[in-house]
Amino acid sequence: MIRLRRKDKPQRSPLPTVLHPAAPGRVEPPRRNNQALEVAHNRVVLGVALFVIAFAALAFKLLEVVVLQPADEPRGSRIVGAPVRAVDRAAIVDRNGHLLATSLATQSLYAHPHEVDDADADARKLARVLPEINAPALTLNLQSGRTFIWVRRKLTPQQQYEVNRLGLPGFYFRREDQRVYPQGSLAAHVVGFTDIDNKGLGGVELKLDDRLKTKGEPVELSLDIRVQHVLREELLAAQRRFSAEGAAGLVLDAETGEVLALVSLPDFEPNEPATATPEARFNRITLGVYEQGSTFKLFTAAMALDAGTTTLSRGYDASRPIQIGRFTISDYKGKNRWLTVPEIIVYSSNIGAVRMALDVGTEGQKAFLKRFQMLQAPSIELPEVGAPLVPSPWREINTMTIAFGHGLSVSPLQMANGVAALVNGGILRPATLLKRAPDGPVAGRQVLKAQTSEQMRTLMRLVVTQGTGKKAEVPGYFVAGKTGTAEKVGAHGGYKRKALLSSFVGAFPAQAPRYVVLVMVDEPHGIKETMGYATGGWVAAPIIHQVIARMAPLLGIEPAPLDAVPDRGGALMAANGRPGAGR
Repeated sequence: MIRLRRKDKPQRSPLPTVLHPAAPGRVEPPRRNNQALEVAHNRVVLGVALFVIAFAALAFKLLEVVVLQPADEPRGSRIVGAPVRAVDRAAIVDRNGHLLATSLATQSLYAHPHEVDDADADARKLARVLPEINAPALTLNLQSGRTFIWVRRKLTPQQQYEVNRLGLPGFYFRREDQRVYPQGSLAAHVVGFTDIDNKGLGGVELKLDDRLKTKGEPVELSLDIRVQHVLREELLAAQRRFSAEGAAGLVLDAETGEVLALVSLPDFEPNEPATATPEARFNRITLGVYEQGSTFKLFTAAMALDAGTTTLSRGYDASRPIQIGRFTISDYKGKNRWLTVPEIIVYSSNIGAVRMALDVGTEGQKAFLKRFQMLQAPSIELPEVGAPLVPSPWREINTMTIAFGHGLSVSPLQMANGVAALVNGGILRPATLLKRAPDGPVAGRQVLKAQTSEQMRTLMRLVVTQGTGKKAEVPGYFVAGKTGTAEKVGAHGGYKRKALLSSFVGAFPAQAPRYVVLVMVDEPHGIKETMGYATGGWVAAPIIHQVIARMAPLLGIEPAPLDAVPDRGGALMAANGRPGAGR
């Protein structure tokens, strides 16, 4: 039911009213309700103020971390899954794009000691998940009063997870780049390694450090890891078979100077460089310099042929040893007769090589070897490069011993690069570990007559078909080369008897050589299969055979018919040298 009010009857207010003393007739609420509103208002103001203060503190902390943090302290976050920043070092790849070195994002643990609640307890907790941490030492560091300390660099994802689970205040992660070598020790002496801050410490990593820091395109090396694998595997097998101290090898493109493979054993794991011994880090191909032994006779023959002091049909008296002062120069299993120039190389006659060198003379020998850059350190993209040991003064006795590979020490790299010039038409090109542009011009210098180069290919082919290098032959690939066996120089002068460097340097295919292959075995020991011999023909030549047989198909080189190269050996070897035909 609706009750109607009369319009002229005033309605009663639900609250009693009071008159304001200063304004008669003004109505106000009672005093107690006014106080309640004031309290509520003050609470709202206080709440807003607290929120403002909290946000201001958060903003200041963010400013401190991002902008005001000291330069020597890394900016970090304990948030797993933060965006990955760009790497700070370019990758290294082989000539076919296979990865040799790259940088991966990782996490490093650091601390602000003044934010750590309990240094001792936290150190013990971290040591349980990171066993390599020394808890007492970490405790001392946390209590040292420093504003920043590294706790552990380059954590694995599992280690980061375990540390993060601890939830320790004052400890933070920083994203860093870790250098990784996917091929391990396969090309360790070429690629090299870096320190914990990704600074190059060896190999290409050091030599091209500035270029790699540009973060640009990957650095393309001339290496072919397929050939590198073949060479390393065969050298490792030979080192074990002959119980050798070490071994080394090189594959060089004779037309471009590009190094397709470079191995030095023992080698090391670049992902763990701290475990490498000085011997393992030593690069025998570029840093080591050695008396090359009989392989050096190739340069003696080339020198004499190029100078015109002899020809392939002339000969020298090798019927008896050469006596000079208290020294005697003799042949190993000598023929004790006059020998033609081809026979001197095929039978590796020391006496014949000496007589050829004496015909040219000391100054002529020095000039020839200087032309082939045998008297200076070679140029290549590695910091580990050895300078040759050159006699001074250079007397006639030095001319005689250098003729058969003693008295002058050069690196295997120099040896291989020089042989490339002997067989490629006489052009010396600098060896390189960087991939050259395809079909681009390759700078070089003519150091030998083209005709002399052709003659040297003939002589080197004879060594394999009729001489000490028979075990290097690969049917269809016409290997040419020269064996070498040198006694190692002792620590206090003289030579170490039965401490040999057994080597072979070869080129193939002989009719148009494209690749030079050099192998060297350090202090091999004869075995039953070699009848106790540890010379280059027994030790190194078979390695060359295996390497060429395996690498040639990989490089797309098909074997040629067996009659593709005319055999001049019979005629050259049949014409024994005549008295008076030489010097």
